[in-house]
Amino acid sequence: MTKEDCYQVGHITKTHGVSGELVLFLDVDNAAEYADLESILLEVKGELIPYFIESIAIVKGSRAIIAFEDVDTIEQAERLINCGAYLPLDELEPITDETRFYFHEIVGYQIVDAVAGELGIVRGVYAMNAQDLIAMDYQGKEVLIPINSDIVRTVDRTQQKLNVALPDGLLEIYMEDPKDKPETNGDEDDTDED
Repeated sequence: MTKEDCYQVGHITKTHGVSGELVLFLDVDNAAEYADLESILLEVKGELIPYFIESIAIVKGSRAIIAFEDVDTIEQAERLINCGAYLPLDELEPITDETRFYFHEIVGYQIVDAVAGELGIVRGVYAMNAQDLIAMDYQGKEVLIPINSDIVRTVDRTQQKLNVALPDGLLEIYMEDPKDKPETNGDEDDTDED
């Protein structure tokens, strides 16, 4: 199974205790939905390896304490720190709501703005702590679009289009050439003070 056949649910952040347990950060909407996992794929040295789960306990929102079969020591567990955790795409529940989408499914979709029309293609999504961002190619530059319901309105899965209402000036920020900005020497206030 390859990464293209899977979606990332999180990553291993650290060990827990001395008997091989680990902390799994679940980068998902509802971590509780993953409390009954029987196995998971970990990306170890670029390859997805299946690990069978002995126990998993969701703690503190998006964190889980997880124990794998045949990982019994802290040394074995330490080798799995920072490994990405994946599940097969066919395990995902389909979304029919046109205002919601999985991040991986919109890659390659056309961005269509309510005012400017067709803009560019979604190249990826950055899941950030403060704000998730869609990366779009626009006129040879990467433009980042915040994901929220005021900006990202609907997804048209049939036409593979993402309908947005971009804030005024967002595209212009990315189109400015830094060489065109006037240089300042820190003396931006030219008024005389007495």
